[in-house]
Amino acid sequence: MRLLHTSDWHVGRTLRGRDRSDEHRAALAEIAGIAREREVDLVIVAGDLFESAAPTPDAERIVYRALLDLADVAPVVVVSGNHDNERRLAAVEPLLGLGRITTRAMLANADAGGVLRLQTAGGEHAQVALMPWISQRYIVRAEELMTMDADQHTGLFTERLAAIVARLCESFSSDTVNIVAGHAMVSGGALGGGERLAHTVFEYCMSATGFPASAHYVALGHLHRCQQLGGQPPVWYCGSPLQLDFGETDDAKAVLIAEATPSTPARVETIPLSSGRRLRKLAGTLEQLAAIAGTTGGDYLRVIVHEDTRAGLADEVRELFGDDAVDVMIQSQSATDLGIDVRVHEGKAPRELFAEYLDDRKAADERVLALFDELLEEDTRAPAEA
Repeated sequence: MRLLHTSDWHVGRTLRGRDRSDEHRAALAEIAGIAREREVDLVIVAGDLFESAAPTPDAERIVYRALLDLADVAPVVVVSGNHDNERRLAAVEPLLGLGRITTRAMLANADAGGVLRLQTAGGEHAQVALMPWISQRYIVRAEELMTMDADQHTGLFTERLAAIVARLCESFSSDTVNIVAGHAMVSGGALGGGERLAHTVFEYCMSATGFPASAHYVALGHLHRCQQLGGQPPVWYCGSPLQLDFGETDDAKAVLIAEATPSTPARVETIPLSSGRRLRKLAGTLEQLAAIAGTTGGDYLRVIVHEDTRAGLADEVRELFGDDAVDVMIQSQSATDLGIDVRVHEGKAPRELFAEYLDDRKAADERVLALFDELLEEDTRAPAEA
């Protein structure tokens, strides 16, 4: 069987207020075209369809249209990610199911929807173990978080998540193509730059060795950089289809095509994506920047100006690059001489900044950080649950 693996669409995400809906439409249409051209038997969307747990109607329209377009080619399997609202996705499961789209928003036992069994048009039988995002607080109780040392509750999370994977994969057999579709943080993975850092630290990690050798392919979402982590079974992140953050400027965006039979492991092919505007970083004096103005081809730009601060400097840079300059940062020579880097907080998430604050106040405490994670997650979901 041949499957297409995509994830981390993050529809609804903006870039410093710039709407990217048209880019998302183009990228998802490109993915549907690849699925059609390659005549895939199955499509896996491994979580984070939306940027927010309370997506706008336009974001929902883009996502559901894309899923239906993919379902015109082959059955589609979707698991929820940490940015998705699992209850919202669960509510539309019956409707999506009418269009050959299987959605697993919440963890379920194998015999209650946690494992999907299907037969491809070519006659191959497949089993897909479905592992939506599982937060630490879901499988490690608050009491354990507060009474155990950090390394103890980290080990408990890893141990319990591995047990969940093993339980879901118990039915894998030698005469089926066996697939794990999940949204999770696997240790050793390289961040793309746009991920939510509180959900990529070691407390949320599992090992690539936690997936059974009976799996032919492990299709993961969560990290935005396309990469392979495990060889047996093949454990892959396909990455996001667009560059979502300036930490992803070096990432080549792609979808993955995996082919396997019951007797052979998956052979994986990376298919580059070309839709969407690139993100670039520029740095130099105003004179140097003026020399390259008009040559950036419509890319979104983060511009670092090596000049002493003065009134109107940022406006002069924006006049050079127009609306393409979404970030303008001033790095004066005096700041450089003092060892001050304006990018020191670049890409840092609230948890990391809070940890630095605690360190500065000589008040570092993993229990406080664990509570901060819970509050941050509650705050993220609050609009959708209000």
